[in-house]
Amino acid sequence: IRMGRTVVELFYDVVSPYAWLGFEVLCRYQHIWNIDLRLRPAFLGGIMQATGNKPPAMLPKRAEYILKDVKRMAKYYQVPVQMSEDAFQRILATSNLGAMRFITALDMTQPQYLEPLSREFWIRFWSQHEDISQPENILAVARQAGLSSELTQKLLDMVSSPAVKNRLKETTEEAVKYGAFGMPAVVAHFNGEPHLFFGSDRLELLGNVIGE
Repeated sequence: IRMGRTVVELFYDVVSPYAWLGFEVLCRYQHIWNIDLRLRPAFLGGIMQATGNKPPAMLPKRAEYILKDVKRMAKYYQVPVQMSEDAFQRILATSNLGAMRFITALDMTQPQYLEPLSREFWIRFWSQHEDISQPENILAVARQAGLSSELTQKLLDMVSSPAVKNRLKETTEEAVKYGAFGMPAVVAHFNGEPHLFFGSDRLELLGNVIGE
């Protein structure tokens, strides 16, 4: 007999290409596996700071590898990540806090748009190489994701509110409490216990643990 659905939380930040890969795979599998996927927008910078983690690209050999690795995974999973040679500079130079607060505000008001909105942020940053910290790009992303201009305005007004700032901070702290040190962090609640999986290349293990 199939028991209730396994809750799977995905902690993600749109500045991470690996988070995009993990997001797309889980979005596909939520219709195949017996899971209840919960998208949890969090702040990668906060996780790195809390755990003393360093950007992987600071190690030149690893940076070299990541460029190839993401290309291979993008092809395999059919996700349009375009890694440029300056990808790591772009990550470091982009303030993604506004985007993650905007996504958080949406999560608090109209979570049914969370999947398309998050995807559009990744597309804009990782396929079109646009600066997602710019207000006009945030507006364009919202439009692409099908948000009305009223809703978009409401979200923009919410972005600097204590409620949204605290919610993003709390979600980020929750990820750290589960043991996250980077993104994506996937937490499966199975047999009364949280199981943490790091990265987009552990999803077959996740399936195995939850009996899929």
